[in-house]
Amino acid sequence: MTAMTTGNTSRADANRRRILDVALAELLRDPDASMDQIARAAGVVRRTVYGHFPSREALISTLVDGAVEALADADARAGAHVSDPAETVARSVLALWPVADRYRLLIALAQRTVTVQGIRERLAPLRENKIRLLQRGLDEGVFSSPLPAPALAYVHEQMLFAVMEAVNDGLLAAQEAGRSATVAVLTAAGVPASRATELVAGVS
Repeated sequence: MTAMTTGNTSRADANRRRILDVALAELLRDPDASMDQIARAAGVVRRTVYGHFPSREALISTLVDGAVEALADADARAGAHVSDPAETVARSVLALWPVADRYRLLIALAQRTVTVQGIRERLAPLRENKIRLLQRGLDEGVFSSPLPAPALAYVHEQMLFAVMEAVNDGLLAAQEAGRSATVAVLTAAGVPASRATELVAGVS
């Protein structure tokens, strides 16, 4: 009986993970994707999806939680034991790249606040950390920008999103995209291109 229960639990967990993976892909393709679309794409009946997630909002909330956690982990690892703001930014962008799809999902959904409320608020701690880092870099002369730190943080977010879209559209090779995006973000903060390239090569 225990073996059967364990088997059922494992199958249910596998189904749940598959639904989440498929939902991530479908919502990136179409942020308004319905539960029916997600169920069809996952190869299960709608009842199975609702068995794991009582509503579309609950499904999206689970994806958002996972994305925010992945981004927070990447950000925390990047900033550990690093004093140079430019190196911290470089490490942060490079650490973010393996979870790029989740980042894109958050940005896509955050731009549709009618669909999901509160994503910007859930990302606020990450953005505040980035603003403090950028401000420190500006104060220390490591960065140079006509934009204040809060606006520069938004520019960086949108640049990363744009590079990810360029990869999806076949305009940029995926294997080089992380490094290219990091150099672009650093140069947008006023770091000389030669220094940005050297820095990225050193930490990647």
